[in-house]
Amino acid sequence: MTERHLNYIAGEWQPAFGGATFEDRNPADERDLIGLFPDSAATDVAAAVASVASAWPAWAAQSPEVRADVLFKAADLMSLRADTIAAELTREEGKTLNEARNEARRIAANFRLYAGEALRLNGETYPSEVAQLVLSLRQPVGVVAVITPWNFPLSMAARKLGPALAAGNGVVFKPSEITPLMGQRLVEVLLDAGLPPKLVALVQGKGAKVGQAITAQAGVDALTFTGSYAVGKQIAASLSTDTRVQLEMGGKNATVILADASIDKAVATIERGAFGLTGQACTGTSRVLVARPLYAELVARLEKSAAAIKVGPGTSEGVQMGPLATRAQYDKVRAYVGIARDEGGRVVGGDALPETDPALAHGYFVRPAVVSDLPENSRLWREEIFGPVVAIRPIDSLDEAIRLADDTEYGLAVSLVTGDLPSVLRFARETQHGIVKVNSPTTGVSLNAPFGGLKHSSNQAAKEQGGANVMDFYSRIKTIYLGA
Repeated sequence: MTERHLNYIAGEWQPAFGGATFEDRNPADERDLIGLFPDSAATDVAAAVASVASAWPAWAAQSPEVRADVLFKAADLMSLRADTIAAELTREEGKTLNEARNEARRIAANFRLYAGEALRLNGETYPSEVAQLVLSLRQPVGVVAVITPWNFPLSMAARKLGPALAAGNGVVFKPSEITPLMGQRLVEVLLDAGLPPKLVALVQGKGAKVGQAITAQAGVDALTFTGSYAVGKQIAASLSTDTRVQLEMGGKNATVILADASIDKAVATIERGAFGLTGQACTGTSRVLVARPLYAELVARLEKSAAAIKVGPGTSEGVQMGPLATRAQYDKVRAYVGIARDEGGRVVGGDALPETDPALAHGYFVRPAVVSDLPENSRLWREEIFGPVVAIRPIDSLDEAIRLADDTEYGLAVSLVTGDLPSVLRFARETQHGIVKVNSPTTGVSLNAPFGGLKHSSNQAAKEQGGANVMDFYSRIKTIYLGA
């Protein structure tokens, strides 16, 4: 029997009003149907927004301790369910079980972090010549729409839902149609932890239809989105000027290897950043700039290392890289490998495993690809791929490294491998990226540190995740003058 899943609107699990559904399938074996999910439309979005709008004022009036308690309980429940949800995440998105467990367990830490923030929604006091006392306080924004991607369907949702709820808001949550089950599991955890039933609405469906309905729907006070630049730009153009918006978008991230770097460390750093999570991370390494004396050896070592990566279903023993998440991703990566060859690049790897391994014939598997000798203006060097493909170029100076690392429309993450402190300080100061990593991969960030990029990687709103200003997007500041 095919399992039929539901939206959660107005405190009830229900199908889409029009009755339409879409399929959710396993990227390691497209014959495996996970279930049918509601293919929602504008009517569902309108009902979700109306329900959340009616519920959030009562939640905002609760004490911070009450809001924190729900998030602490959600963290405990997530810890208990982490292994079960991780297995479902591997089946739905394709990442290895180890990667899925790391993500699922991280959600508990996210909820605990934001439970603490509920207790730290502090205002300030100011000396004044026009009143006895001037003070500020934080209040909720209201209805927050949360639109999340498929590559980290739990952690990216938790770092938006957590602070939104901690600040006293209600949430209309639209997960990616590629990972709808993970969105459902997260909502189930929050409800089981005691979240008021109408405070959150889960609206499943295709991004083009549901996302557009959310941006057109009156009553949405704030929208936070993580995804592609093209979609983010469209969202920003569609929203009312009264709606605050937070956009985290793409990246074309580089790792820079200076001449003093250890080759072993360089290879390990690149491999993890480029091929971990099947290269499907917005902070993933897609370009490598290496000092010319190390270039030939690094290319050879990385080609050998990439070829040794075991690719297969994320549930299989010893697998280091799972499938791409969708047929569209698979076709895109294969197309870019062809483009690299057409542009004159030397390509090692990038094979479609279903063509060479019958056991993988029904999944979206490719070998990681290492591309060298590309011209600087090549499409592979400049365009976001979102797959396990890394391009390598030699450099002759730190000036050139900074110029080439920044020569992209994006500015999310960059990594530098060196032991030279002056170079580290100069690079970190001058590069136009929101995240700078030193002697570590471009991927992997701390929960309590600000996250966000520059240029087309972000709309430069309040940063996501931890830091002093983490609640700025989810709360309004009101100033009060107390006279005699």
